[in-house]
Amino acid sequence: MRHGKKFNHLGRKSAHRNSMLANMSCSLIEHKRINTTVAKAKALRQFIEPLLTKSKLDNTHNRRLVFSKIRDKNAVNELFREISPKISDRPGGYTRIIKLGNRLGDNADMALIELVDYNETYDLSKAGKKKSTRRGRSRRGSKSKQTQQTNQERSNPTKNTDESGNEDTKNE
Repeated sequence: MRHGKKFNHLGRKSAHRNSMLANMSCSLIEHKRINTTVAKAKALRQFIEPLLTKSKLDNTHNRRLVFSKIRDKNAVNELFREISPKISDRPGGYTRIIKLGNRLGDNADMALIELVDYNETYDLSKAGKKKSTRRGRSRRGSKSKQTQQTNQERSNPTKNTDESGNEDTKNE
């Protein structure tokens, strides 16, 4: 029985899986976003988020811990020099997974995994004003302006409005 064993093995032996996740981590650190399957993206998120947390504090011990997982000196240097200052104030959730649909060849679920702080489309600090939430119209009282104008015209037959909206009153 496999009670409590939630880790996704991805159909690979442990050495192959660890090498694959280390290579994907290096690619994510280098390119800031990669395309992969949804299962691999979720496994990569579990693999890389603790490493990103360790990179917040730049000391020899944390560098050696991260290097033992990634085994790429250039990726470790980029992680500690460039990425960690950007994520230093974030309390977790450093990656985002966006589902892309199915792959043509084998119909596998594809996803884009990216570092949250390196995406400009979701950056709210540059947007300036926060967009307000949309409210649904109430079903009782609100009517469109055209409906209100036509109802006013019906109720006041003495007033006529021309095309420009000017009112002409008739004296009868």
